[in-house]
Amino acid sequence: MKIVFLDAISMGDASLKEIAALGELTCYPSSTPEEARERVKEADVAILNKVIVDRAFLDAAPKLRLICEAGTGINNIDVKLCEARGVAVRNVAAYSTDSVAQTAWMHILNLSGRAFHYQEFVRSGAYSLNPVHVDYAHPFTELSGKTLGIIGMGNIGRKVAQIGLAFGMHVIYYSTSGTAHCKDYPAVGLQDLLQKADVITIHAPYNERTAGLIGYDELRQMKPTAILVNTGRGGIAVEEDLAKALEEGIIAGAALDVYVKEPLPKSSPLLKAMDTGRLILSPHIAWYSREARARLAHEMARNIATFSF
Repeated sequence: MKIVFLDAISMGDASLKEIAALGELTCYPSSTPEEARERVKEADVAILNKVIVDRAFLDAAPKLRLICEAGTGINNIDVKLCEARGVAVRNVAAYSTDSVAQTAWMHILNLSGRAFHYQEFVRSGAYSLNPVHVDYAHPFTELSGKTLGIIGMGNIGRKVAQIGLAFGMHVIYYSTSGTAHCKDYPAVGLQDLLQKADVITIHAPYNERTAGLIGYDELRQMKPTAILVNTGRGGIAVEEDLAKALEEGIIAGAALDVYVKEPLPKSSPLLKAMDTGRLILSPHIAWYSREARARLAHEMARNIATFSF
């Protein structure tokens, strides 16, 4: 069995020995669309993370039986076309729950706790020249008693909610599917969540219901003291609108780990918005803990091993 991993650089130093034991594994750090079509010609299994699977890709892969997404989201794959061609698609769910929840809370705590401001205050020497022992001009905000609004209450959303409870927060959520499956917390409409939450964190997939969900009008409905965190998918929060809202001081702060185009272009308005001191950006790192990548590799091996060829 021939297995090709078309963008293996995404796995970093994670071991792929379990997958290699299942067949003849060839790994490419990355693949252009043209390279992907050439490299998949003899493959029985294709593993990929961001490579686009479209008609041209499938036309070039007559032996292909299985596509393994090295992650959870499969919006890069034309699933219906794969089904019509008899090519199965398998992703890996829940491997990064703890990792993403931790990253979301890293951002929440950094924003509400002003971590980067305080570090710079000390590093710059301003603290050494301060007339008193505390940065009296920049107090931070306690989370206890505040409202945590979660957009998307799946596995990650539930984990984030549990941590919020430990901080003494009240939890509400908005179901992007329209069905409130979780009965542990109050489900509310989007407008209600925007107006009530002190912290809003996004943990939803990118689809026709969530594309551009948080734009300028929605940001204006938030409290001026509220913060927004997106470790879900790029494009759910409209980047240009968020940059404008931060520059105008409409919300207190935001943090993003995901973007419409990745890596983030140098022309992005978000990079300019960082000058406001209200924005934290991280490089789509939330899923990338050592432990999460080890689980991902193991589950991809299981997807291949349990498939009926």
